[in-house]
Amino acid sequence: MSDAWLEELSYNQCLHLLRAGEVGRIGVVVDEAPIVVPVNYRLVETLGLTFLAIRTRPGNVIERGGLLVAFELDGLDQAHHQGWSVLVRGTLHHVDADATDFKERFDSEPWLLSERDAWLIIQPFAITGRQLHAADPEWGFHTRAYM
Repeated sequence: MSDAWLEELSYNQCLHLLRAGEVGRIGVVVDEAPIVVPVNYRLVETLGLTFLAIRTRPGNVIERGGLLVAFELDGLDQAHHQGWSVLVRGTLHHVDADATDFKERFDSEPWLLSERDAWLIIQPFAITGRQLHAADPEWGFHTRAYM
């Protein structure tokens, strides 16, 4: 039986996973303490730029955070003890959603629509990821197949 192992994901693999997702977690520091909250997002790749667009409620905890943020997106397969994670580190910026059709082009389509009138982007300075591969099973069949 081989041990589980980690693999670094390439930048392009990370972008592929970010393109496919729609809900991740953003980490900010508020009042000298970190906080992590789920958000809807959209990966934007335009004019040679890559950023994450987020639409949220004005004045919420994300807006009160500092300039530096982290964003994480994960995929897990608990039955097989494997998964992947993409980490985006960057700077948070407010956007005038009425400028250059930003709303129509980059809406993150939040699941909660009421009062989601603050538009933010994360401008990445690093996008990294890794994938955990499961260990080879001892048996040819998964033990849960017998239950």
